[in-house]
Amino acid sequence: MKLNGTMRVNEKGHLEIGGCDTVDLAREFGTPLYVLDEMCFRQNCRDYYLAFTHKYAAKVVYAGKALLNLAICRLVDEEGLGLDVVSEGEIFTAHKAGFPVERIYFHGNNKSPAELAMALEVGVGRFMVDNFCELDLLNNLAGEADKVAGVILRVTPGIEAHTHEYIKTGQIDSKFGLVIENGQAMEGVKRALELEKIDLKGLHCHIGSQIFELDSYSHTAEVMMAFVNQIYEETGFCLEELDLGGGLGVYYAEGDQPRPVQDYADALVGAVLDRAEKYNIPAPRIIVEPGRSICGPAGTTLYSVGAIKEIRGVRKYLAVDGGMGDNPRLALYQARYEACLANKAEQPLSETVSVAGKCCESGDMLIWDIKLPRAESGDILAVSCTGAYNYSMSMNYNRLPRPAMVLVRGGRAELITRRESFEDLIMNDLVPERLAKKTTV
Repeated sequence: MKLNGTMRVNEKGHLEIGGCDTVDLAREFGTPLYVLDEMCFRQNCRDYYLAFTHKYAAKVVYAGKALLNLAICRLVDEEGLGLDVVSEGEIFTAHKAGFPVERIYFHGNNKSPAELAMALEVGVGRFMVDNFCELDLLNNLAGEADKVAGVILRVTPGIEAHTHEYIKTGQIDSKFGLVIENGQAMEGVKRALELEKIDLKGLHCHIGSQIFELDSYSHTAEVMMAFVNQIYEETGFCLEELDLGGGLGVYYAEGDQPRPVQDYADALVGAVLDRAEKYNIPAPRIIVEPGRSICGPAGTTLYSVGAIKEIRGVRKYLAVDGGMGDNPRLALYQARYEACLANKAEQPLSETVSVAGKCCESGDMLIWDIKLPRAESGDILAVSCTGAYNYSMSMNYNRLPRPAMVLVRGGRAELITRRESFEDLIMNDLVPERLAKKTTV
């Protein structure tokens, strides 16, 4: 397993993160357990800030859908980044955490009137408008609130990114945004410019996630700048901002080749500046929205090994006390992961096993065919790079409580999300009065 951030193998031969022995973490907080490396998370934020903001005066907006809770909001704020939210619940979380509302960017393809009203009330900085329905609705609600909404219009540039089908978003046939190629996006721009309570600031696009080829980003920037120029030629309006989304790939398993953030910044900004010069128009201020590449490598999930089953000549299964309830990504995207036995981190890799979850589904697998030291029930399995889209996609299938999350730094572990209890599982359940008493049917 590749060691990320502050990971190391300590003198006991145990995996250590943030100065904390993971075996001790499992013993103190139980398993499954999400472990977040604070310094790794912060360093990833700083890499983006230095590459984009310090060097090019671009804005970096953390994509909260990848991982969000109150503590994450505070970390992102302290590192000087903006925050991308996609729901009323994420706005509520950010607001409760005291995140500066002017640095909140509100995304989503089907925002409800209640969500838009809440965003107007708290004063989010930008509304990332996806469609004509939302544009008109936001204009009406802003009028009722006597406010003007700062808007960035989401468009689809027609870029086919090389990634999993379910996380492509920039192609023409997408549920997101207005299409450039067929004139829909231009119609949206002109409509936004007509509306009294809409202050059009710029354009947004996002071509997908877990992308390693920087050419995809350069090409996207060129397509978007051509559209910026077209808008200027047809309307005389010069857009101030250009949000090019996120999606930079991270290392999950052998074969993944993530690119340095600075290379990504240079390619993206270089393409924008080149086209601005070509078209003789002012370069818009660039915005990027990294999520996975900030929180993904900072997260590790700890599990306890339970049942071990060998099918002779076929496969050996290690079953752990979590699975698709705390990490549905393999079931959704055929995601790949690396892992180690945290309590046997220095022992030789002696057998090939597959790691199964405990949910009542054949598809509940965490890792297929991984080499590990000989495992025993009670060993602690550490799965790396689980900071993104694990906690945020977790669920209660089979009525399994969601795991706790700890923030580790300098040998100290602090609980930032408590483990759900069985009482939490039934908290919203109701029994009709006619069923409250035992009856005979």
